[in-house]
This record gives sequence, C-alpha cells and structure tokens, in this order.
Amino acid sequence: MNHDIDIHIEWEGPHSYKEALSKTNETDYGVYQIYGQHPIYGSDVLLYIGKAEIQHFGVRLSQEKWWNDMPDAEKITVYLGRLAGVLTPIDPVWGERISKAERLLIYAHVPAFNVQKSIKSIDEDLYNVHVFNWKRYRDLFPELSGSRWTGRLGEMPGYHVFDASDSNRQMETNTVE
Repeated sequence: MNHDIDIHIEWEGPHSYKEALSKTNETDYGVYQIYGQHPIYGSDVLLYIGKAEIQHFGVRLSQEKWWNDMPDAEKITVYLGRLAGVLTPIDPVWGERISKAERLLIYAHVPAFNVQKSIKSIDEDLYNVHVFNWKRYRDLFPELSGSRWTGRLGEMPGYHVFDASDSNRQMETNTVE
C-alpha cells in the first residue's frame, strides 16, 4: 500500500484578473480557481480550476484567454492556492503535488469549463492523496480524499455491506484491511 500524501493548500482571494496577473513572486505557484458567469449555471460560479506548476500564477493566467469572449469578462474573479506545510518539497515533488491536487480538485468539483481536462476516472496515483483547503477556498470542499472519490474501497477484497447474520463478524480494530 502506498504512503498517504497530504497536500495542504492555502487559498487567497478574490482577486481581479488584472491583480492575479501581477503574481510573479517566488511563492506564486500552485492551483487557481476562476469564478464568473455561466449561461446555464448562473453568475459567480466556479468555472475553471488550473495550475501554475512551472510558471508563476501571473504568467500562466496570461495564457488563459477563453473568458475574454464572455459577456461579463470584467467580473471574473480568481482565487490562488499555494502549497503549504512544514517542509518545502524539492521542485519535482512540489510540481507533482500541484498536479495531483489540481486533478483531484477538477474530478471532485467538475468546473464548467474544464472540458479539456475532463477526468473520467481517478488514476491509482491519486488513491492515497488527501487535499486540505485552508482559508479562502470559496466553493471547494474543505477536504478531498482520493479514497472517497474513487471506486477503490468497493474494489477491496471482501468489501460488502454489513449484515447482522454475517458469519465473518469480528471485533472492530483501528486498521482497515
């Protein structure tokens, strides 16, 4: 069994698109959320989740142009999420965690405009990932677990709905097998 990966994200916002473009400091990497108007879902809804893994938020967001054609493009708001914790990981691990957090966030929240990143199922590398959203995470779940958002638990050998007449009853332990 793989080791659990806890990814803590501290969110800030709301920022205007213009304000978010100025985020080019050494800490300006992570995941971002974009809110705005959608013709079906309404105004001020989660439209997109993206990542700034190799480029700063400002550089990455300047490449996103899809919302310029929206009727209320000037009302777009951006929330920026930075990885947090006790030890800053080395660059490859930092980037890997940003990517995993983005994929799990997209899968669980299904933002309207993440069509190109549509995730039909969770890959095994996300099974043991836990994402904790802190501070201004807006409409995101406060905590996400790859175990919850996958069919992994239903695939466990012997997994079943408990039955009072079950002949395999045992004392509960603190471990899940």
